[in-house]
Amino acid sequence: MDYPQAIILGLIQGITELFPVSSLGHSVILPQLFGWTSVVAAQSAPESFFLAFLVGLHVATALALAFFYRDQWIRIVRRLIQSLRHRRIESAEERLGWLLVFATIPAGVIGLVFEHPLRVLFATPVAAAGFLIVNGFVLLAGEWIRRRAQVRAVVAAHEQTASGDRRLDTLSFREAGVVGVAQVFALLAGISRSGITMVAGLVRGLDHEDAARFSFLLATPIILAAGVYKLPDLLGPNGDGVRGQVLVGSIAAGIAAYLSVRFLSRYFTHRTLLPFAVYSLLAGALALVRFGL
Repeated sequence: MDYPQAIILGLIQGITELFPVSSLGHSVILPQLFGWTSVVAAQSAPESFFLAFLVGLHVATALALAFFYRDQWIRIVRRLIQSLRHRRIESAEERLGWLLVFATIPAGVIGLVFEHPLRVLFATPVAAAGFLIVNGFVLLAGEWIRRRAQVRAVVAAHEQTASGDRRLDTLSFREAGVVGVAQVFALLAGISRSGITMVAGLVRGLDHEDAARFSFLLATPIILAAGVYKLPDLLGPNGDGVRGQVLVGSIAAGIAAYLSVRFLSRYFTHRTLLPFAVYSLLAGALALVRFGL
């Protein structure tokens, strides 16, 4: 991997990890499209320099998210500590903190066991293209279900925001767990972590802004933990000869992730997942034609 490739892959990771179009799917499809044979071979290998490279990208993306939401994370951590001391939940931010904890557990446990084998198994352009099409349909289904009477009934049964949608802190712990489980499907190249968790929130009555915020907050510990857990790959033999590329790729990923979450947090105040669904369907179909025939 050379430095221009590292920068390009870092930018792709930083953008597509947060845009609901699958970072893993793009990192599989685009190197094949660009003819980067060494990168393509490394992605599907059980041990390779690409594992070390992913460590830096994951950590940089998580740090960018943590920095963007730094004020809220400080409040959440403080409130969680207070909640532990009092042994009860007394505020909306305490409840949000515990919702994040409950939603993180299933994705963390399942991801720890299956992330590596699934990444290697489905690290092919054809598989990624197929799952990218599935991702598009998932986003479309989320928007369609959100308009159904059942969702409106769920909203009516809880406290609402000024826009008439369900408040984020009214989610039950079971519902937060379901959102966390939804993240597991993002282990498949082509399925977006942010997209599928947003859909899980939308179908429970959240508006797009709160669904996106919960998704981004939830992604922070998961992505950071994945990077820290794989740190031996970066410090060990897999990192030999690519640590400079990891550094520049991580810087690119961190900047791209920060700009992406800043844009998306504003975008979802008034807009929907529809453009990302259309993009996923078209990109997946074109990639399937290109690599599947």
